[in-house]
Amino acid sequence: MLISGGGSNLAALLQACADPDYGAAVVAVGADRPSAGGLRLAADAGIPTFVHRVRDYPERTDWDAALTDTIAGYRPDLVVSAGFLKLVGERFLHQFGDRYLNTHNSLLPAFPGIHGPADALAYGVKVAGATLFFVDSGVDSGPIIAQVGVDVHDDDDVDTLTERIKVAERAQLVEYVGRMARGGWTITGRKVIVP
Repeated sequence: MLISGGGSNLAALLQACADPDYGAAVVAVGADRPSAGGLRLAADAGIPTFVHRVRDYPERTDWDAALTDTIAGYRPDLVVSAGFLKLVGERFLHQFGDRYLNTHNSLLPAFPGIHGPADALAYGVKVAGATLFFVDSGVDSGPIIAQVGVDVHDDDDVDTLTERIKVAERAQLVEYVGRMARGGWTITGRKVIVP
């Protein structure tokens, strides 16, 4: 699992993984900054952690290679981006592209990028939500695994809408990581099927 912040999605996955019927385990947690609070959460749970800061490498491709090699050493079935704020490169996507998933706080392909809820409110949509998808070389453009809708209230601001989306987004992430771990998945073109 890759993180950049406090690890709320990590905490939810760890809680789910405590149930033997869930069928998944977090094998390692990596971050792009040593201050990421989720690293402590992982360490406290006895999960190996690592940090790869982009600035510690002469070139971005060197960082991407180090990140790829470190994760490959853990032999994960899935690599989950849970608030990881760095774009991975070609080598990483070649190794993990069909099993690197990310969650985004809009109903893609609408409102990609870092301002999903704000863009949704500005557009005047009545339903926002979250998308779980496989990462590709574009911006929030990979094959969609699942989506969940969140009603937009007339009195919503960015903070209230974002909070409701986070709750739905976290539940969706936990559900689908478990389903994928237990039953696998197929990708045909842009169509993803999770049994």
